[in-house]
Amino acid sequence: MFKILAIGDVCGPCGVEYIKSNLWRIRRENQINMVILNGENSAEPNGIDRQSAEVLFESGADVITTGNHVFRKTSVFSYLDDCEYILRPLNYPKTNPGHGSCIIKIDGYRVLCMNALGSAYMDASGCPFEAIEATLKYNEGLYDFVVLDIHAEATGEKRAIAYNFADALSVCFGTHTHVQTNDACILEGGCGYLTDLGMVGATDSILGVKKDCVIHRLKTKMLSRFDFADGEARGDGAIFELDTKTGKCVGCKTIRF
Repeated sequence: MFKILAIGDVCGPCGVEYIKSNLWRIRRENQINMVILNGENSAEPNGIDRQSAEVLFESGADVITTGNHVFRKTSVFSYLDDCEYILRPLNYPKTNPGHGSCIIKIDGYRVLCMNALGSAYMDASGCPFEAIEATLKYNEGLYDFVVLDIHAEATGEKRAIAYNFADALSVCFGTHTHVQTNDACILEGGCGYLTDLGMVGATDSILGVKKDCVIHRLKTKMLSRFDFADGEARGDGAIFELDTKTGKCVGCKTIRF
């Protein structure tokens, strides 16, 4: 059995510190082979940078995915090019910094990891269906398991992508909305699926952000800076158990820690 822990969007210093303090313990307690987490909100005031990414890697993450905020900091562009295990959405132009997929070898198995951006209510530059299909075809025969992070707003789009590629994927999960969904399941074809993993960040917050910031913007329609909240933290994610002979998912459950 090969166990993957997928963790939702890590939000700001509070979320990064929680991962730093707890992830190795969580890995040991759950006998996890691989951790993949979304880090696109790990740096202040938004996005990801070299410092936050390196802390996440040192704390037990094997692969970091991102999303629509990945290019917020120009200082991270060269790091995205140099580090193959931090991903930006593969349906951005090929000329953009970074990589949309990677193959990581863990415990003797090859895991193809992909990161795609949804097109509904998002600023995706290319069709996620076409980009995913092209990546699977390009890497055919080179992997034992395949994992996809769909960073998208619309739950229907996440499910549509998952169903479309269910026969080809081992694991498919969504990120971006910061709210863990209650639909962990194994799709026909053997793909473990969850619409959204949730987040890692302050419990007393709105999606990891200070409550007053969000309420002010919604009430006044005026732009305001979204500052990350701090205080007691929580983490959301899911554990997927994969059959090493078939590459299919045989167990899928949400986790809150």
